[in-house]
This record gives sequence, structure tokens and C-alpha cells, in this order.
Amino acid sequence: MQPATEPSGGPTARRTFGVEEELLLLDAHTGRPAPLAPLILADVVPSDDDVGELSLELQQQQLEVISRPHTELRDLAAAIHGGRRQADRAAQHVGARVAALATSVHPATLRLAPDGRYARMRELYGLALADHLTCGFHVHVSIDSAEEGVAILDRIRVWLPVLLALSTNSPFWNGLDSGYASYRYPMNLRWPTSGTYEPFGSAWEYQKMVRARLNDGVILDEGMIYIDARLARKHPTVEVRVCDVCLYSDDAVLIAALMRALVEEEVRSWQAGEPAPVATAADLRAASWTASRYGLRGPLVNPLLGGLCDAADAMHLLFERVLPALRDYGDEATVRRLLNQIEQRGTGADRQRQQMRLGPAAVVDDAVNCTQLSPLDWPEPPPPPSAP
Repeated sequence: MQPATEPSGGPTARRTFGVEEELLLLDAHTGRPAPLAPLILADVVPSDDDVGELSLELQQQQLEVISRPHTELRDLAAAIHGGRRQADRAAQHVGARVAALATSVHPATLRLAPDGRYARMRELYGLALADHLTCGFHVHVSIDSAEEGVAILDRIRVWLPVLLALSTNSPFWNGLDSGYASYRYPMNLRWPTSGTYEPFGSAWEYQKMVRARLNDGVILDEGMIYIDARLARKHPTVEVRVCDVCLYSDDAVLIAALMRALVEEEVRSWQAGEPAPVATAADLRAASWTASRYGLRGPLVNPLLGGLCDAADAMHLLFERVLPALRDYGDEATVRRLLNQIEQRGTGADRQRQQMRLGPAAVVDDAVNCTQLSPLDWPEPPPPPSAP
């Protein structure tokens, strides 16, 4: 993914954004995780309608779909849906299907992807890596500089638990109900550089943290900085990593739209000289735990005041925070519709638990179908303004 910022200079300048979705590969007959990613990728022939890149992930039971950068939300929505269809078509050639599940409903014997870096990670992390099968959703938003990126990281951190709650889609682990809406999130905290973070204050301090972890020997390279949001290693973007992969593509579109608008608003706050919100990493760890435990079906920590509030109130606070940017981007009506939709039907975790009443096979079959659902109908874009 190679996002690039459009020229700055006013509220009409648009940040590009793109996503990475990690999908489970499932045997088409048994519904169990199938180690087929290398075989699938060896068989993929690029075509004119490809909307993204298919790639290996940590385990052979996973396939990653990486979108191209986009400026318009409708185009990113089409890319997310198209990428899922592209991955599923490729999987079907080898007797598999893809499902946007952040953890597996069934136990699985995992097989590491054939990559030297992953082999070195296995030596470093042992069983913590060998039994690790989780699927995340990463949003990249373009930035103008590392300093701007760190200012964003310092300001978005209080909102990340709300985004996690919206994405929750991993209630099951090795055949058991975990009790969490996102069990993926606490599972990922096993890594020494994962989870919440203290404010950095400057790009120099951020890079100082990276150098310290490299010197500590707890990571192999900068790509193993797994905090909830980071500066991307290869691209001029902020990369938000806190979310589960979403069962519904609509929810992925919603989170991407909110994330881009949040980045825009926090840059404006930084440029206006406003201080970053005050919260310790411990405070935010508690907020993220609450989001992972309950999703949208329980309380969340109030992003601005602390203490518990209704999930709907937390979503409303986030929406109000980003509303000016949503209006500037023309995304307000779409985000309102998507927020109302997820509030009424629930998240992927809610859907999985409903289907589990019929058994694990029903969860898997339903997830395969939901993964391929088309996003909401998109109205035609308004005509461009007449030249003066």
C-alpha cells in the first residue's frame, strides 16, 4: 500500500487512506482453518479487475488483502468488497473459502508461513507465536511528515478503544466462548511492543522508543512495533492496528471513514496549538480491555471524562469529534447510516454468538456468506462545483 497525501492548503485537501484485512482460510467442506495460503498465492494470476494485493500473513491459515490508497470513501468501500471477493475466488480454486473472522471458531493445528522472518520470530517468541492465529484490520491514513504523524498518535489514543468496540469480532477461541467480544485484542498483548502507549511528544522520541526496543532485543525490526497505532514502516502513513477484522465490509468502511476524519481533526487541533488529551497508558489499557470485553453490548470508558458510559454515548462523542472533517470530506450522511446500522444489528461478535446457538458449523457458514456481502448502496457523487 502506498498512500500519498494530496497537496495541503485548505479544508478541501483530502487525505488518502487504505486498509489491510487479514482473513481466515477455511476448508470448504469442514469449515476448519486450512494451511493453503502459499498454494493460493502460487496460483493467483493478476487481472485487470484486481482491486488490491493478496499476501501471506503469519500463519498459512491466513490471507491478507491490501488495498490501494483511495481518496473517496465510495472507492475504498468498493476496494474492500472487491478484495474480499478476489481472495475468495482465489481460495475456491484450491477447495477453500475466506471468512472475516478475527479468531477461529474451531481449534487448529497451525503451520507458519514460509518466510525467514517468521522463522526467526518463532525462535524468539516460542509458543506465543506458534499457537497464534488472529486476524486484524489496519487502516492507513496519509500524513505530511513524521512530526505530524506523532502528533496524531498522541491525540487519537483516547479514541482507539471506541474503534476497537466497533470492530469486535472474535468471541471464540479454540472452540470455546472466551467471554470477550474481542478475544483477539488480549491475545495480541502477549507481544512486548503491543497495546496502548504513552504520548511521544516528537518524532525523535518515537524513534528513540523504536531504537530502545531494537537494542533490548525484544523485536527483530521496526515492523514488530505492534502498538495500537504507529507510524508505518514503509509508507508515509499513520497505521491504526487496534481493530479486529470486521465481519461486515460495511463496518470496515465505517471505521476507515471515522479514522480518516479523526486524523484530520487531530491534525487541525495540533496545528491550532491545542494540547493532546491527557490519559496514561494504564488508563487506556483499562479502556481497551473494557472495549474488548463488552464491545457495544456493555459499558465503555468515556474517552473524554473517564469513568463508564453507554457504548452509544461513546460512539456519539467520537462522531461529534470528527463531524467537521466528515462534512469536509462529504462522508457525514454515510457515516450516520453506518453508525445507526451497527448500533441496531450489533457487531460481528454479536452475530457469531447468535449463530452459535445452531452450532460451530452455522457460525462458519454464516461468516463465509457475511464476508461476501456487498456494502451499502452508494449514491452517485455530487457533480463537481462549477469553475468560477
